[in-house]
Amino acid sequence: MTTQGQPDHLADLVIVANRLPVDRVTLPDGSAGWRRSPGGLVSALEPVMRANDGAWIGWPGSTDDLDLEPFVEDGLQLVPVHLTADEVEEFYEGFANGTLWPLYHDLVAKPEFHREWWDSYVQVNQRFAERAAEIAAKGATVWVQDYQLQLVPQMLRELRPDLRIGFYLHIPFPPAELFSQLPWRRQILEGMLGADLIGFQLAGGAANFVRLVRGRVGHKTHRDLVYLPDGRTVKAAAFPISIDAAGFIELAHTEAVQQRATEIRTALGNPRKVFLGIDRLDYTKGIYARLRAFSELIAEGLLDVEDAVFVQVATPSRERVEQYRIIRDDIDRLVGRINGDLGRIGRPAISYLHSSYPREEMAALYRAADIMVVTPYRDGMNLVAKEYVACRYDDDGALVLSEFAGAADELRQAYLVNPYDINGMKAALMEAFHAEPKETTRRMRAMRKQVVDNDVTAWANNFLAALADTRPDHDKTVRPARRR
Repeated sequence: MTTQGQPDHLADLVIVANRLPVDRVTLPDGSAGWRRSPGGLVSALEPVMRANDGAWIGWPGSTDDLDLEPFVEDGLQLVPVHLTADEVEEFYEGFANGTLWPLYHDLVAKPEFHREWWDSYVQVNQRFAERAAEIAAKGATVWVQDYQLQLVPQMLRELRPDLRIGFYLHIPFPPAELFSQLPWRRQILEGMLGADLIGFQLAGGAANFVRLVRGRVGHKTHRDLVYLPDGRTVKAAAFPISIDAAGFIELAHTEAVQQRATEIRTALGNPRKVFLGIDRLDYTKGIYARLRAFSELIAEGLLDVEDAVFVQVATPSRERVEQYRIIRDDIDRLVGRINGDLGRIGRPAISYLHSSYPREEMAALYRAADIMVVTPYRDGMNLVAKEYVACRYDDDGALVLSEFAGAADELRQAYLVNPYDINGMKAALMEAFHAEPKETTRRMRAMRKQVVDNDVTAWANNFLAALADTRPDHDKTVRPARRR
């Protein structure tokens, strides 16, 4: 149920993210409506929002919604921020994903530095900050999300010094040697320092940030604290994000998912082992290298297409950005060449799917796969790895995981690989292929305990509790969400 108009009250908790947690859909009667977006962030924050009667600020995903007012969808107060087509090109596709994304991911692709992109980034961040200032109640908590909005904390603090402000970076934060290439490095650091608490996926990211603040901005620091001239103290710490583990376990147990998993294996010819990769189609994900490693194992006779198949799902992503068009063409050609050279009639070496799927189909794929292969060159966390682990309720299956994914810090029982080392990756794939059931069970049981005990609700509650502790004298405290 959707209702529209100005919000009837100010919010004690405000989430500020690049996107609203809903997508435009066409309803059966032909009218336009909204559907909740898939994704861990929405799952994490929805219960916290409901517990605190919160509001979510974000872009609705289209440049056509010029007159879209704040609205309520399924009990959630949603506040749209409009972007023009030029801003989508310069702020989002440009500065956020053409400058910051590659810079923060170890320069896997070359970042571009354009002053017009930066100007658009500043302009859009200011608009988000002004919207949050309008919506937040006196003394409210505002939680700003991710790399698209790194200037919002300081802009918002200037508008509303009464607020308690948190910021969370979902992608890696680079070391000084890389970050220092950014012409607007000081402005980004000062923008983030508007928050009382800055969260990172890993402790190394927090340490990188504190070191840069000390060296580039000149503030006094001690361990994870930054001391500002105005008397405020900012804390930078790791809060590894997770998934709705209970939700995935429940989904994996359903009859429909179990039946679909059987159908998938049958359609693949019931091979001895099914390898699986599920990624956004992104140059950071290491898709090309993993498919090459798998194909070499078949070419060398160590695997046979009768015994093993690789299913690679590549979800379309940022298709208007040139680097993403290039990686899609490269992978299309590689898959065609591998299947042409190594496949047999009815037995392709690689089943390649360039599409997005609902959670039910993802859960079925996780249940169907014997070996999950997650090999990004750099990833903030990688929730696909955790989703696979959650769905393996029989404590079977194997996870081959890049040591450069944030998840590797928690899922130590995975078969860890360096994605730049093709021979090392091949060895790990074969080790997982030949592993005894007793060994895979030991590994999976330990990983499942980690994922279940540290789910996405715990992540959100831990961050908000730490944010409350940074300003214990604040007049409003956010209520935690209840664990499922």
